[in-house]
Amino acid sequence: MTQDARALPFMKMHGLGNDFVVIDSRQREAALTPARIAAIADRHRGVGFDQLAVITQNANQPHLTFYNSDGSTSAACGNATRCIARHLMDQTGETRLSLTTDRGTLEAVDAGNGLTSVNMGPPQLDWAEIPLAEEMDTLELPIEGGPTATGMGNPHCTFFVEDAEAIPLEQFGPRYEHHPLYPQRTNVQVASLLGENHLRMRVWERGVGVTLASGSSSCATAVAAARRGLTGRSVRIDLDGGTLQVDWREDGVWMTGGTAHVFDGQFTADWLDANP
Repeated sequence: MTQDARALPFMKMHGLGNDFVVIDSRQREAALTPARIAAIADRHRGVGFDQLAVITQNANQPHLTFYNSDGSTSAACGNATRCIARHLMDQTGETRLSLTTDRGTLEAVDAGNGLTSVNMGPPQLDWAEIPLAEEMDTLELPIEGGPTATGMGNPHCTFFVEDAEAIPLEQFGPRYEHHPLYPQRTNVQVASLLGENHLRMRVWERGVGVTLASGSSSCATAVAAARRGLTGRSVRIDLDGGTLQVDWREDGVWMTGGTAHVFDGQFTADWLDANP
């Protein structure tokens, strides 16, 4: 690949089909405007992603910043964190590392067999932390279907249904993403119980739409299921793109699964000039 001093390198990664453009800005600062982020997200004229992740340096630790495909920010993105942790561990040879995010410091470990685990931190269960618009019990919201609200650095609304496959998510998701109880909008999950500690979950991500997987949504769904007594605190979650194992432990919610570093590329100077 021809190197252009004005070009901007990037990596394309995914975790269970939840896909990311990752820009490493530790050596070279990336100028990212909302318009440029939206252009990168365009799957026809850009690259396309569910989230864009930018790596910077925070003291001695890498810091991750996440953007949704509509240009809005998110404090947490579990699958992107796992992908980047895997990349950094492969670079350094380490089997454990810490990453800072707007959610806080997250610990990642090599789980063996090509799997990567990340501790997404303790869930936020209080209405004000999620946040919701007014004080209420977060276990069962006053919304048709009685969903559970959970914060994982971003807000979640989890519906437990008989058959997650039967829900028309393209219509269902946006209806609740913008619900007035969620002033910052919300990710929406529909989940059904398949067996003991085994869930099927589908997700509508705020600012993105239907995605094949979502790490923070998986963590939120596991926490909600345990709180409601549907499962224990360690669950298998089958998503459209594959399977994650989620363990709600004393030190936080751990998520384990596979990752893929698909390719490296660069945004050309001409493309960057056309998309300032």
